[in-house]
Amino acid sequence: MLLIFFVFSGTGNVKYLHLIFFIISNQSHISFFYQHPNAEVAGNVKPLPNGRTSRGMEILGSVLTALSVVFIVLTFPQTIWKCARIIREYERAVVFRLGRLVKGRVKGPGLLWFIPWLDEIQTVDLRTVCLNIEPQQVMTVDAVPLRMDAVVFYRVVEPALWVIRVQNGTYLTQLLAQTTLRATVGSHSLHFFLDCNPGRVLQEVMDAVTKPWGVKVQRVELRGLALPRDLLRCMALEAEAHRQARAKLISAQGELSASRALREAASSLSPIAFQLRYLQSLSSVDSSASVIVTALPTELVNGLLRQIA
Repeated sequence: MLLIFFVFSGTGNVKYLHLIFFIISNQSHISFFYQHPNAEVAGNVKPLPNGRTSRGMEILGSVLTALSVVFIVLTFPQTIWKCARIIREYERAVVFRLGRLVKGRVKGPGLLWFIPWLDEIQTVDLRTVCLNIEPQQVMTVDAVPLRMDAVVFYRVVEPALWVIRVQNGTYLTQLLAQTTLRATVGSHSLHFFLDCNPGRVLQEVMDAVTKPWGVKVQRVELRGLALPRDLLRCMALEAEAHRQARAKLISAQGELSASRALREAASSLSPIAFQLRYLQSLSSVDSSASVIVTALPTELVNGLLRQIA
């Protein structure tokens, strides 16, 4: 805080005139007060309108900046080395002059010139940050308990918003990721997490919340999904039953296709070819097997079939 106090002496009822300037670096205005010597309470101190206050702030800032530049030039090169700072390629500098954000885009990378006693510099890292969400127990909408953990990848795209609107942004982003994960799991069923990609839903929700902070959520991925043992056993039995049913269905379809093929082949054979195929089938029977094979003439078999029909 910088306090400038002027005392004027005069005649008449007004013996002293106090003009007090309060310059507060962490506020965005200056208050100008006129105080009469007979004033006894703080209620008699009346500030000027806000428009004149803002105008006075701009004028005073310009005067102090000009005086500071003159002082730096006059004391060159002793003070010039304190007015330079190097900003790395992956960093950006947000400059505050007399507590107010300097207009224009953020500074950097490269060499940055500033006034040490008027400016405050805060650097922001633009590299992608990875946050690890600790495993937590959550409940799905169909009452299935899950233990999940995830990772969040984000980066700062608006350094000025990140500095002005957020305090301890990394911690806030981590808390937001945890609460978003819990809320998302609680609004979906178990099949959604098994069949779909829940990371995309988490990314969209977090990106909408962190956009006013100057942050872009690039990716959200689930690292682990732990199910209860009883549920895993039931899912294994269900999967095995589905596999067995599918195997039986495939076997039945194969037998049906084979029988249709044999029927078509038998209908296209001549009597002599059918007799040769019949004898070939008899010769293919394993002699070591305890099977008794009796050959009957085809004429007798055909006669029996006609009688049955």
